[in-house]
Amino acid sequence: MSTDTTRDRVLGLIASAGPITAATLANELGVTPAGVRRHLTSLTEAGFITEHDQPGPVNRGRGRPSRSYVATNEGQQALASAYTGVAVDALAFMREHGGLDEFVEQKSLELEKTLAASVPADGTLGERVDALSQALGDQGYATSVRPGPGGYTVQLCQGHCPVQSIAEAAPEWCEAEARAFSRILDVHVQRLSTLAGGAHVCTTTIPLAVAGTKEGSQ
Repeated sequence: MSTDTTRDRVLGLIASAGPITAATLANELGVTPAGVRRHLTSLTEAGFITEHDQPGPVNRGRGRPSRSYVATNEGQQALASAYTGVAVDALAFMREHGGLDEFVEQKSLELEKTLAASVPADGTLGERVDALSQALGDQGYATSVRPGPGGYTVQLCQGHCPVQSIAEAAPEWCEAEARAFSRILDVHVQRLSTLAGGAHVCTTTIPLAVAGTKEGSQ
């Protein structure tokens, strides 16, 4: 087992089970206490973990509770980046050996099901777009809705994508996501730009009315 792999396992366990002590880490991972302490020092210096503040007064004398550790925001991001790298490699493998299209479509359908549960079927299209934006925000996308020219369209903008690295490796992901939006809203949508494609924001144009009319005026 490589040192890097053990370090990642230490960080992963701290992130999922913290606050956790060095002794518990050593026992759970099957490594020596000295080995765990070495990784704890490295992770602390990198800013990936920090000591957990015990509630109430701390006894500095004999019997002081063992130090416990939690992951910092930087540690969580580093862990996510490591998992993302594995996911990107998996996509490349599926592209070469088959199965990529089916995988992307399945994940798109799962996202669609989650989002659709928050979008009212009986609302106006504008209300449903707002609900879709909120549902995307709940999934980790930084979303906003902006009016389009003439009041006939709106633009659904995503300033952050939690799967951007994956979408960069598989542009099919963005295409499947747009199809999911279309099915949820029951209207044709048009993707104008994507973060994965190098833009500063993902922009999807959604028609609210045909030319010469406005939603709700018919």
